[in-house]
Amino acid sequence: MDLSTTSVAAMGVLETRITSQGQVSVPAAIRRQLGVAPGSTLQWTLRGDEVVVRARKGVTFEDMHKTLFPDGPPKPISTKQMKEAIANYVREKHARD
Repeated sequence: MDLSTTSVAAMGVLETRITSQGQVSVPAAIRRQLGVAPGSTLQWTLRGDEVVVRARKGVTFEDMHKTLFPDGPPKPISTKQMKEAIANYVREKHARD
């Protein structure tokens, strides 16, 4: 069975173990179907004796970083350059016409 293209429903019940630190691995097929990756948030709900796990739809830190810096992180600048840039911004913002 090719797990990369098989739906989770067709696989039946998938099992994982809880580690001594309380961590659970999410099976790869479920991660793919839910579209979750490292940094994604899962929501856990207890319904009687069942646990429902849902992918929280929203923006991850990685999503924000990729949006803000599509070409990678900005080049680092020195503290002196940062202070000069702030001073220039304040001067321009408060300049009188």
